[in-house]
Amino acid sequence: MRYAAITERLRSLGGDKWAVHNAARARRDAGEDIVELTIGEPDIAPAPELVEHCVAALRAGRTQYSNGRGEPGLVAALVETYRPRQPDISAENVLCFPGTQTALFAVMLGLVGPGEGVLIGDPYYATYEGVVAAAGAHVQPVPLRMECDFVLQPEDLRAAITPESRVLLLNTPHNPTGAVIDRATLEALGDICAERDLWIVCDEVYAELIFEGSFASPLEIAALRERVVVVSSISKSHAATGFRSGWAIGPAAFCAALLPVSETMLFGNQPFIADMTAAALRGAFDTSARMREAFGRRARMLCERLNAVPGLSAQMPRGGMFLMLDVSGTGLDGERFAWRLLEEQGVAVMPGRAFGNNGAGLVRVALTVPDAQLAEAAARMEALCAGLPGRAVA
Repeated sequence: MRYAAITERLRSLGGDKWAVHNAARARRDAGEDIVELTIGEPDIAPAPELVEHCVAALRAGRTQYSNGRGEPGLVAALVETYRPRQPDISAENVLCFPGTQTALFAVMLGLVGPGEGVLIGDPYYATYEGVVAAAGAHVQPVPLRMECDFVLQPEDLRAAITPESRVLLLNTPHNPTGAVIDRATLEALGDICAERDLWIVCDEVYAELIFEGSFASPLEIAALRERVVVVSSISKSHAATGFRSGWAIGPAAFCAALLPVSETMLFGNQPFIADMTAAALRGAFDTSARMREAFGRRARMLCERLNAVPGLSAQMPRGGMFLMLDVSGTGLDGERFAWRLLEEQGVAVMPGRAFGNNGAGLVRVALTVPDAQLAEAAARMEALCAGLPGRAVA
């Protein structure tokens, strides 16, 4: 039987990247002592008030069909939320989706097609390549360097642009590296995009999880707004990953053009979840503050422990839920290190190659387990490295 071309384009871009995670989950479910540091699932629960708000909306009958743009209450809450960054924002600049992933999928369908290129800093989040390929386009990787704190450098962007380039996909704070792009760098990147007539899509799902410094969005730069689309959700800010509630903010003409795509895909998301999301955006919850404190503390502990291990080099993230660990000094690449760590020590981390070719010597470590469990994982990494003959000598 024949299948559509999209199935071939995505054949190796789905769950295959999560092979270590899937193996670790199977071993854990079989009763093994596994420390799972693979995914960004917060160990802090959503605020009970938000859960109750969702339940109350269900009981009130908020279970009917919605519309392609989003429930009016949620759209209004998003306009209020983004007005400090974009003073002239209106409902015409908003589209609601079930999570950031769906928003990115739709946005890429609306901006690129076969043969066109999307510039992305490498390493990049594991699903980015898939949402680009689904539209028939291809990733144009731009190297992110550890010595530059994994921040995309304007000169590297300029060197990567080709006649096929249509979009620059940014992620700040960045998954997997924890890098945060400052306002000056955003302006420099934006100048290049304006010069070369590129769209800027910015994934800001970790905006509330910055350990040091402040968050900057390309939406704040008035001269860029005609070419900027921002996507985000409550998944990370409110520890509500399973609720799948996200959005896109962009120019009114872009949202009008994308609306039929959204309607064809989904024709709206769930009103009871939209009501909860509006309450999350308008409420005063301490969920993100508690996560910032916990993840920052854990990252500092890991950096102190692992940077003392010959062969390992940990980069302190500026935000997010992850830490990037350079394991190339052990004599192993990230893939072999991750598998040996799981098989010999019962610790699961993500190989850097799951996030692009520039991550080959790295692994991503999630900060989303209790402190004692993370300290145990650090001890097991130390034990693995102590037995590796090819490790670097301090």
